[in-house]
Amino acid sequence: MHLSASLSSWKPAGRHGGAILLAALVLAAPAVEARESVSISRDWRFTKGDPAGLQEDLRYDVRPPIEDADDGKLADARPDAAVAVDDAGARVLKPWILPSANPFIKDPARHHVRPAGNPGGLVAYVQAGFDDSAWQKVDLPHDWAIAGPFIKDGPYGGMGRLPSWGIGWYRKSLDIPASDRGKSIFLDVEGAMSYATVWLNGQLVGGWPYGYNSFRLDLTPYAVPGGRNQLAIRLDNPQASARWYPGGGLYRDIFLTTTNKVHVGQWGSIVRTPQVSKERASIDLSLTIDNDGDRAAQVEVATSLYALDAAGKRTGRAVASIARQSASIAPGGKAVLQGSTILSNPRLWGPPPTQAPNRYVAVSTVTQGGRVIDSYETRFGIRDVRFDPDKGVIVNGEPVPLRGVNNHHDLGALGAAFNVRAAERQLEILRDMGANAIRMSHNPPAPELLELTDRMGFLVMDEVFDSWEKKKTPHDFHLIFPDWHEADARAMLRRDRNHPSIILWSIGNEVGEQYDGEAGARIGRELVAIAHEEDPTRPATSAMNYAKADMPLPGVMDVISLNYQGAGIRGIVGQYPAFRAAYPDKLILSTETASTLSSRGEYLFPVAGAISGPVRPWSGGNPDTHQVSAYELHAADFGSSPDRVWAADDQHPYVAGEFVWTGFDYLGEPTPYYTSRSSYSGIIDLAGFPKDRYWLYQSRWRPDLKFAHILPHWTWPGREGQVTPVHVFSSADEAELFVNGKSQGRIKKRDYEYRFRWDYVTYAPGELRVDTWKNGQPWASETVRTVGEPAGLSLTADRSSIVDDGRDLAFVTVKIVDKDGLVVPSAKPQIRFSIEGPGDIVATDNGDPTDLTAFPSAQRAAFNGLALAIVRARPGEAGRIVLRAEAEGLESAQVVVTSR
Repeated sequence: MHLSASLSSWKPAGRHGGAILLAALVLAAPAVEARESVSISRDWRFTKGDPAGLQEDLRYDVRPPIEDADDGKLADARPDAAVAVDDAGARVLKPWILPSANPFIKDPARHHVRPAGNPGGLVAYVQAGFDDSAWQKVDLPHDWAIAGPFIKDGPYGGMGRLPSWGIGWYRKSLDIPASDRGKSIFLDVEGAMSYATVWLNGQLVGGWPYGYNSFRLDLTPYAVPGGRNQLAIRLDNPQASARWYPGGGLYRDIFLTTTNKVHVGQWGSIVRTPQVSKERASIDLSLTIDNDGDRAAQVEVATSLYALDAAGKRTGRAVASIARQSASIAPGGKAVLQGSTILSNPRLWGPPPTQAPNRYVAVSTVTQGGRVIDSYETRFGIRDVRFDPDKGVIVNGEPVPLRGVNNHHDLGALGAAFNVRAAERQLEILRDMGANAIRMSHNPPAPELLELTDRMGFLVMDEVFDSWEKKKTPHDFHLIFPDWHEADARAMLRRDRNHPSIILWSIGNEVGEQYDGEAGARIGRELVAIAHEEDPTRPATSAMNYAKADMPLPGVMDVISLNYQGAGIRGIVGQYPAFRAAYPDKLILSTETASTLSSRGEYLFPVAGAISGPVRPWSGGNPDTHQVSAYELHAADFGSSPDRVWAADDQHPYVAGEFVWTGFDYLGEPTPYYTSRSSYSGIIDLAGFPKDRYWLYQSRWRPDLKFAHILPHWTWPGREGQVTPVHVFSSADEAELFVNGKSQGRIKKRDYEYRFRWDYVTYAPGELRVDTWKNGQPWASETVRTVGEPAGLSLTADRSSIVDDGRDLAFVTVKIVDKDGLVVPSAKPQIRFSIEGPGDIVATDNGDPTDLTAFPSAQRAAFNGLALAIVRARPGEAGRIVLRAEAEGLESAQVVVTSR
């Protein structure tokens, strides 16, 4: 079997060669025949803090003291050297946890040996007899901090003003059937924030410090099949451990996986398609079989391939098969079985709208002595991805400019607790804007999010670290990087390498080692080598906001990824030409652009005449209200407006595209006002309501969409006769503005102009209308009117029915309207929500970064005419859910969502 293992199979060719070929890959998911993977995410007990009078030291390791958390420092500040800590004599859990990393450490000589003893075994919380009935009953995913209350005072803005740090304990009783005796039993954790330590039946099993990675622990030596098994998990989420809101708790799903002793190993399948065309595709499968037993095993593997429909379900008969392979596996050993096949007329995976995200599944059956002992499913897509230094990213022969966004992992009012529907809603909103790519900033995402990007056809940059050995905050990942970077990198790569949506690995973001010359490049070189070993089919990169073309670190990377440097940072000229000259054979892209700041519906006057500028008091920012102007002209000090970014990109057409900072507002890092709860950089606010910038990006990314978007609104009592600039976002090339029927002038865009602007319009109540043309032909018209006083509420649900699984959600938009049903753009009344039927109000929001009302509150002020309620059906309860909204002096409204 040919696996394209040579790095030359994707290495960038010179001007006279081809571009990079990337294989198509997928997520591995077990079938049910001979293995069982059961969600154990329901019915946990949770409490904060260690038991009173605790005598044992349950810390993972000794951490440096926090002398200055420096909350609110500039996001592009230079990382600092690690602080030395004297841990001599400390009896911490680190020696018992480190062996959990062994499966991901390549050199057996570096494997960790577990010491004797059972730390924590006498702690009350790990004992089966402990009475936890007074603890909080929770279902996973669970974020212990999102309910608040917000911390109004003190230096906590960077981490979202929510109490995410501290100790948390989770307990669950497991009934493991007697039929599992003699089998292998694993705990599969998709994410735990952070420093997870696991006990089963009072025995320390192991753990995993990094809160964003998925991990597996072997419960077999500690489990009692046929009896009650007590699982206890302790989390220790440090203060000052992140630059954004990390959340806290078991915030992703957990599974109990049971297999025969001989089984497909963890993330043990690899599908690659080294040759792809419309006529045929070669498919290579590599399957790792583990033998956990004490006797040698002779096994055979047969694999059939099936097409998947848009929902990810198998369709019809097998479309191809891989010839049966066999191997003998020593006790305690493993074997890698390899096979290949050819698929005629493959349905290719590619990004919409010009391509379709078609997928397949490889179903592998493992037999021993003619008996099925395991079955394993591997989803994959067939696509040819090339990185061309001149033409950019080419998918299945079609150049695809990267129209991407960065997204942090929180889901707004839901916090870090992952929810498939909430993530899908975000992707749907981004797709409508024209986005086709997502950068997972700055950590491995939930596996279900990658399943969504596969299904919906987004291109993905998967990222593992925000810091290496140097720190951005006192207790971030740098504390464990020396011990864990190999294991964490390999774990992410193995888990995610089969996803067709992933086209590029990122091993770091704005790391301090950019400043360290060859010493920093050495670390980068090691991480790139790990990426190449685990996946020789995709390039690796690191996002650089400081390193210049003549420094060592860029030379280590397969792709040049620049944060803000393309358009220039803090007066330094754009760096595209310098990198192009130094690395003509490497693709160049912008991993972070813009960092434009704004508050939805907030417009400050006077309006700057420049196309881009930093936020300053009364120049983009209101120091009294802590809101930022929505004219979309102001940015973080190191950033710029979209207009300036695009001018730089268009003047350097070899740039492959961009990932905007950010798609959505996120909790924490609220530049420039660190008293707020959430960021200002999103194109879409925290509640999921588009800011004006949304339509500016839509005009760029969907140039064939006929629309014109006018800003600001036209309801300004008290501004009569004052200059009130009007901007219009449209992909048209010519526009004329009218105020109450009087022309304000006809404008034609010049080179490197991306908006229409009339900067000297005088406000008069009435009507704004814009007519636009493209290539001399009428394009689109839009009208904005002065509205009346608030008269009532209007409710709209994003879906009329939801599933009664306790997870599906309906997002209900509340509008404050006048007597004619028009949204009142500055209305901010208090709204009271109530619900009837088999549903609950999970959270409310309004997109206001300064609002410190707790998210679970059923009372929420509207923000500039809008508010949001999130409704969930109760598990197993079907029926009509009626959500009502009321506000003083306004006509109430309701909406019905059916639980099915």
